[in-house]
Amino acid sequence: MTTYCDYCNTHPEDTFNKNYHDTQYGFPLKSDNELFERLVLEINQAGLSWITILKKADNFRTAYEYFEIEKIANYTEQDRARLLADAGIIRNRLKINAAIVNAQKILELRKEFGSFKNWLDTNHPLTKEEWTKLFKKTFVFTGGEIVNEFLMSSGYLQGAHQADCPIYKQVASLRPAWMRK
Repeated sequence: MTTYCDYCNTHPEDTFNKNYHDTQYGFPLKSDNELFERLVLEINQAGLSWITILKKADNFRTAYEYFEIEKIANYTEQDRARLLADAGIIRNRLKINAAIVNAQKILELRKEFGSFKNWLDTNHPLTKEEWTKLFKKTFVFTGGEIVNEFLMSSGYLQGAHQADCPIYKQVASLRPAWMRK
């Protein structure tokens, strides 16, 4: 019998979380838009269950134009109003604002580092506490739990999978050697 992480074992009927666990959670992300999407989804999860976000993920992609950072960085008040009226996503003014402001911050990081991913790679490895401090200094709506989940879910922090989970080895094999430290 295959052993999965405790979370999957305690939610065996949940296909949304199982699919996310098996195909996305902890897997290294390569593009800035993918990383930005994950950050926005983690921000929107604050105070809610992850399953809520997973069920709305396609709606988020449509509403936020597939997380194209340049487009979101230029969102206007009209775009904010559109997002606040969209029942398919989380309609929270602070979280919507965070997506827009953080897209603008990523554009600033690109000027110095070339990409959001390069900024993350340049700062790796840091402890969870150091990452949280850096994110709070750089972005908005990025508390400790949001930063931790963003970094674990995108492969920058260990802990997404238990060592006896079959996905653990798969994720580990995809990480660049310098990231395995």
